[in-house]
Amino acid sequence: MTRADRDAAFSEFVAARRTHLRRIAYAVCGDWDRAEDLVQTALVKLYVAWPRVRRDGAEEAYARTIIVRAGIDESRRPWRRERPGLEGTAEQESREPLPVEERSALFEALQALPPMQRRVVVLRHWLGLSVAETAHELRIGEGTVKSHSSRGLARLQELLAPTG
Repeated sequence: MTRADRDAAFSEFVAARRTHLRRIAYAVCGDWDRAEDLVQTALVKLYVAWPRVRRDGAEEAYARTIIVRAGIDESRRPWRRERPGLEGTAEQESREPLPVEERSALFEALQALPPMQRRVVVLRHWLGLSVAETAHELRIGEGTVKSHSSRGLARLQELLAPTG
């Protein structure tokens, strides 16, 4: 494969999957600017590993893993995070299957979960990964995934239950 072919294949993947990866990153971190940073980090690392990852057919899984792990790294190193200068200027996605009110309520409820429960819920129930895949991506035990998933879903039900 020539470098031009490699670049073309990578560009095609980015064009097709960038919005989806950005939504995953937002669900993991809860901030559109940080989500964009996580996607950029993932795409840089993906480009470096592109020949191997492409050969294995695991492009999206690799990018998703980087997004989740980079999000974890950033949450563990708060002194490395930059503070945005403009609050409330995050770009909103234009096409979503849920009405705005429901989407906002869901993301607000997700952000109310502890970070690990949020990651597990996003990977298991939004992306549809298995317990084993989620455990592998987060580097935790399968029992821990099940526990976080159960608690996270129960908390989301409390937060999203109609009042009155």
